[in-house]
Amino acid sequence: MPFQFDLLKKDHTTAARLGKMTTAHGIVNTPAFMPVGTQGTVKSMLPEEIKNCGAQIILGNTYHLYLRPGHEIIKKMGGLHKFINWPQPILTDSGGFQVYSLGALRKITADGVMFNSHIDGSKHFLTPQKVIEIQEALGSDIMMCLDECTPYPASEKETKKSLELTAKWANLCKKAKKNDEQALFGIVQGGTYLDLRKQSVEETVPLGFDGYALGGVSVGEPKEIMYAIAESITPMLPENKPRYLMGVGTPEDILFGVSCGIDMFDCVIPTRSARHGLLFTNKEKIVIKNARFREDNAPLDETCDCYTCKNYSRAYLRHLYIANEILAMVLNTIHNVRYYLRLMEQIREALDKNRFIEFKNEFLNKKGGT
Repeated sequence: MPFQFDLLKKDHTTAARLGKMTTAHGIVNTPAFMPVGTQGTVKSMLPEEIKNCGAQIILGNTYHLYLRPGHEIIKKMGGLHKFINWPQPILTDSGGFQVYSLGALRKITADGVMFNSHIDGSKHFLTPQKVIEIQEALGSDIMMCLDECTPYPASEKETKKSLELTAKWANLCKKAKKNDEQALFGIVQGGTYLDLRKQSVEETVPLGFDGYALGGVSVGEPKEIMYAIAESITPMLPENKPRYLMGVGTPEDILFGVSCGIDMFDCVIPTRSARHGLLFTNKEKIVIKNARFREDNAPLDETCDCYTCKNYSRAYLRHLYIANEILAMVLNTIHNVRYYLRLMEQIREALDKNRFIEFKNEFLNKKGGT
């Protein structure tokens, strides 16, 4: 089944919108949050638990799966969905951000990226064509173009050179794509320079991708700059295609992104925070190791319907975390992932009932956000 995006409803006071993505492995209602399953697993969660938390789609990473176990093996095993026992939609990142993170271990050329594996030091060369070949072997529902993630800070000259390379690679990725059932998203770069971001849009959109992402944010720039990029550039993207803000973010960031017209988000914050004992609730963020929870028999969040909140007390979760038990990570992650996905459900419901701005303001006031 070819990829399709339907814009169902637009908010009357903001740029927020309701949509529906149809993929070969199911429907994704937007705005949507994608739990990050970098190496074919959302850390410390069974696929059934991810689904029970309300996930419609998860994210995998081309760079990591290419290095280990290898896309040829995954293809031989029946593709990524079968390999990881996740029958619902999957988006695979191109690995551009991971290669960017290697720093001195990589060298960027006009044709692609030469890098040393962070696992064993072996040398590899990723081209735009190779990235598409890998993702087609994985069989993901949504593929991402190879891009160069511009660091922060970077001069305007460096940023312009970087976005021109990203535009060139986007064209090569589009030409390399063979599988009509897999969607391919283009990525808008341009760093913190709004005029360069606009140039990137003008060079990327005419290539005719299935969706468009804002990349190169959450790389160290002040939050107000990321907000300015989302607010200024999102309206320039085609209204009839999904819009994806990569690597974002906190619940407050997501609400801001939705109000700008963003449809898709991913971030490691809920899972990483869970493993470090930082838990999101309807009232406050809880650091579960704190002594005040030692004899607290209440659930993490009385308004939460997750497995953890239904069955366990704060005192028990603190005990597990202090004792360094694996179950602490499992139960904490279930809660945080459900918190994020429940937030998306509440956002979609508010949009459907024409009360998104009221929901946003209530949420931010309750959190003391701005």
